[in-house]
Amino acid sequence: MSEKTLDIIKGALLLEHRGTALYKSAVEQAKDEAVKEMFQMMMDEELKHVEILSKQYLLVSKGKDIDAAGMEKIEEETADIILNDKLIKAISASGYEAAVISSALELEKRAVEFYSEKEAGATTDEERKLFNWLVKWEKEHMMMLAKLDDEIKENVWYDNNFWPLD
Repeated sequence: MSEKTLDIIKGALLLEHRGTALYKSAVEQAKDEAVKEMFQMMMDEELKHVEILSKQYLLVSKGKDIDAAGMEKIEEETADIILNDKLIKAISASGYEAAVISSALELEKRAVEFYSEKEAGATTDEERKLFNWLVKWEKEHMMMLAKLDDEIKENVWYDNNFWPLD
């Protein structure tokens, strides 16, 4: 493995730390318990990514190859978030939390792009597996946040009578 691989992992760690910081701030600011739990779960998943990437960094920095064995078995919990009306209304009621959702969506999109690019340029199967796994996980986050963002927009539009009149 090369310095290039280490630099890629450093970039990935930076993305994950930014996501962790964003979600941590949202957890601390959230008033509604369901909203707090959702942001906590997202923060916990970002921390899992940091842990996995940190282990890979240590391996590569010691001249070893990336070890993606078992990555596909790590449980993905994003689908466990239930996007119900109560959660959506709680987020819609707070400009801050809605802004976090929008920012998080952009962060997740960047992560998907970054990991997709690195997967395409991977030089080993293990690198490819690692980045493929991260792409899948971040896409799940992105899709969940996009759905939540759309629901929030619709609520705001409806509440403010932005819909065309019949």
